[in-house]
Amino acid sequence: MKLPRFFGKQRRLRSLQLRRVVGSSMSPAFRAGQIVVTGHPRIVKPGEVIVIRHQNLDKIKRVAQVDSCKGVYVLGDNATASTDSRSFGWIGFDEIIGKVLWPRRAR
Repeated sequence: MKLPRFFGKQRRLRSLQLRRVVGSSMSPAFRAGQIVVTGHPRIVKPGEVIVIRHQNLDKIKRVAQVDSCKGVYVLGDNATASTDSRSFGWIGFDEIIGKVLWPRRAR
């Protein structure tokens, strides 16, 4: 398993969290019930997967756009099963809880 090597490289992070994926909004990259490791991001870039808190719910989404004034525009990989920025608009940087660090899934 590559997880121990992953943790060895991430010494600069202050906190890591384990999270369980709920729902199918990010399939096929992430499936319901899958465990992911998140860390507090310094910056986020388009294509990265983040966890946000929106309306008291934690949601896992992919960053589509980043704007220093507006915040982050996020999308689910499975458009038909995702509630994302297409319905609720831009997310403020303060609503980002973490960035998915493991497993890494490219789109």
